[in-house]
Amino acid sequence: MQTFAKLTAILALTGLAACEGSDLERGALGGVGGYAIDRATGGDGTVGAAVGVAAGVTCDDLTPGVCN
Repeated sequence: MQTFAKLTAILALTGLAACEGSDLERGALGGVGGYAIDRATGGDGTVGAAVGVAAGVTCDDLTPGVCN
């Protein structure tokens, strides 16, 4: 249950922070959020950070209505 609470808090904070900004800012926030989630679930953080950066940078290109 504690892991679920951590994940929810991380997703909420990085999701709200990433609402506005450039691709670089969203990529940085995605990397931080991905790293934190990967570490919270027992990973070493590298895969989560890479996925988070990729998602943050391409978010507005793939889903223009979601990330503006």
